[in-house]
Amino acid sequence: MAQLNENYLKLQGSYLFSTIAKRVAAFKEQNPGKSVISLGIGDVSRPLVPAVVEALKKACDEMGNINTFRGYGPEQGYAFLREAILKHDYLSRCIKLSADEIFVSDGAKSDVANFQELFSPLETVALQNPVYPVYLDTNVMAGRTEEFSNGRYGGVVYLPCTEENNFTPALPDKPADLVYLCSPNNPTGTAMTRAELKKWVDWAVENHSIILYDSAYEAYITQADVPHSIYEIPGAEKVAVEFRSFSKTAGFTGTRCAYTVVPKGVEIFDANGSAHPLNALWLRRQTTKFNGVPYIVQRGAEAVFSPDGQAQIKEVISGYQANARVILNALKGAGIQAFGGINAPYIWLKTPNGLDSWTFFDKLLQEAQVVGTPGIGFGSCGEGYFRLTAFNTPELTKQAADRVSALKF
Repeated sequence: MAQLNENYLKLQGSYLFSTIAKRVAAFKEQNPGKSVISLGIGDVSRPLVPAVVEALKKACDEMGNINTFRGYGPEQGYAFLREAILKHDYLSRCIKLSADEIFVSDGAKSDVANFQELFSPLETVALQNPVYPVYLDTNVMAGRTEEFSNGRYGGVVYLPCTEENNFTPALPDKPADLVYLCSPNNPTGTAMTRAELKKWVDWAVENHSIILYDSAYEAYITQADVPHSIYEIPGAEKVAVEFRSFSKTAGFTGTRCAYTVVPKGVEIFDANGSAHPLNALWLRRQTTKFNGVPYIVQRGAEAVFSPDGQAQIKEVISGYQANARVILNALKGAGIQAFGGINAPYIWLKTPNGLDSWTFFDKLLQEAQVVGTPGIGFGSCGEGYFRLTAFNTPELTKQAADRVSALKF
């Protein structure tokens, strides 16, 4: 008799964004004449930039020619892309890494979810609250949590991110083996300064812990004291794995390409206390379970780092940043307290008049036909908050902002 991995039964309901999609679909069916604007799921609206499209087309032609056709590629990614990433993202910032510490994949979400496979089910996990659901849910699936009660899983070290601490997590007051950090943060839109991140790196070095650092939104950073990479902090190369993505940087949400950096100095210990480099273990995992990102896609990603590609994606990112300012100004004009939107494409607002997150979601949908994400979907500390994204078009973002600011509370 086949038996279930019963950890899946601990998961709470359906995935957050599928629940939202169902509610929106029901509203549209009941109100066919109303135009709904989404500032909810973090999908982009601008198309791939010309430099990327041209590279994709050229690669397609190569794949149709017997002399330039390619079959299976290296699981870690083609050297041309890893070298481009290394040069642009790390060597340019005086970060000493090598190309074989970079792993190209089909998405940061996949890598964040899969990386926990390398660790013992007995590891204690710490994560921000509110938090991107994938960090928590994949550890629930792996059996690193106890039962769910009062909005939390037993066995997890929660790091509250609240208005009182500027949505920056304090160091844990109990032991933790693995720590998930996201900066600039999804969902709060806030980012850790160099000094704040240094505290985490120093703590991880002292406690032999590992930081799983999601920097998918680093391209949106505008403030000088916010690091673009955790490896800007001395010592991080011994305790941190960094996840990055082309999705929100270059519009690859449907094209799928990302990369994870695993320095050779990051080690994990077996039951006997012997050290093992995570780099070699992740390479072994990838070569077993992953056949690599398509050559065509990797050529498109490489074009992101070309002079034309950089100019074009910076223009796109600037447009999304302008959207964030439009939303922030509209909320401020309506007397709604809001955070983020400066170093990230997310705005984290405090629901007016003490409304709970789902009640605010329904009010926004019913009265303004605007879709956002209830904060409670990101964890217990998200209750009373709400996330809006800056990824829609400028025209629809302005319309949505006007609708929200016109609401009566």
